[in-house]
Amino acid sequence: MDFVILALVMLAIGIYGLLTNRQLLKVFISIELIATAATLNFVMLASPQGLGEALLVLAFSVDTAVSAVILALLVLVSKRYGTGDLSKIIAKMQENAEKEESEVEAQ
Repeated sequence: MDFVILALVMLAIGIYGLLTNRQLLKVFISIELIATAATLNFVMLASPQGLGEALLVLAFSVDTAVSAVILALLVLVSKRYGTGDLSKIIAKMQENAEKEESEVEAQ
């Protein structure tokens, strides 16, 4: 049952990081910690005879591939908006949406 304690600690660290950080990469890492804790908990509780460990390896490898795609998207977003701060990115996205709406209304 040590994995349950590990999963709870990872979940707590992930939630704390998600609530306190505004940097894009730190929020992503916090979300990954939460997803990893959930995956660990579900898979290890699912099967007692070694199948859980095999499913855990599969789940972690799929999660790693998804993480690589998300990291690539984060790099593109930070390059486009010039910052990694979520509040600044959201403000710039809202400005762009307002500009597009005004251009559509002008036509």
